[in-house]
Amino acid sequence: MNATEKSEQEAAPEFSELYDEENGEGQSEFAKDYIPLTMFQHSLLTLGTGLAAFLDPTRAESIAVFGEVTAGPVLRSIRQKMLNDPEGSAILIEKPRINSKTINLEWLASLPPDTLGGQYIQFLRKNNVTPDSRLPVRFIADPELAYVMQRYREAHDLFHTITGMPTNMLGEVVVKWIEGIQLGLPMCLTGGLFGATRLRPKQRAKYVSTHLNWALQVGFTASPLINIYFERHWEEPIVDLRQSICPLLNSPP
Repeated sequence: MNATEKSEQEAAPEFSELYDEENGEGQSEFAKDYIPLTMFQHSLLTLGTGLAAFLDPTRAESIAVFGEVTAGPVLRSIRQKMLNDPEGSAILIEKPRINSKTINLEWLASLPPDTLGGQYIQFLRKNNVTPDSRLPVRFIADPELAYVMQRYREAHDLFHTITGMPTNMLGEVVVKWIEGIQLGLPMCLTGGLFGATRLRPKQRAKYVSTHLNWALQVGFTASPLINIYFERHWEEPIVDLRQSICPLLNSPP
């Protein structure tokens, strides 16, 4: 083994190093899915998934992997923002998950349609999506940071719900700009920047005239969406929740 191969091998943490018996399953869950990468493999995945995501923005797996391998130190910054916020720190302590096993979707469907829970169910049904569609984080070694990425990933549909943006290309670009400004994740910033080049003429006209400016204003003035403990707000009227996060959310383009 030459020096380069040795250094690359040392750069990838061992699977056993990620288990923390004192912290229970919360950390071992992410350690179980973790796939260590050498520097070469990391670079190859970054280039490959980045190109694949650009050529076909509908490839969810490529976008997810690109988001993980490019997150780097940004995740520590996001985690710090969460620690500095009462709801954000509660999320980090309790580590809730958003999927059909942890959320009673039937109960949410019984809520008034103007509540967060009612609006979320409508969003899922209208767009034919499920909270179980989000892939597990696999390429982030630190289990705590892996959870931060997983939380962002699982809350993405709730970001759509809060902003009132659909899942078409225009809606995705708008949400990516807000996420990129608030979180600083390269995947979100590149999604907003390059995703705009995929817009159809009518969508591009709306993007330039109203949507981009609205997204930038919300991104810079709203409370960080990552800090919203959505599970505590299911029964809250979405108008009130939007008003508390950013009044602009109640007047989308």
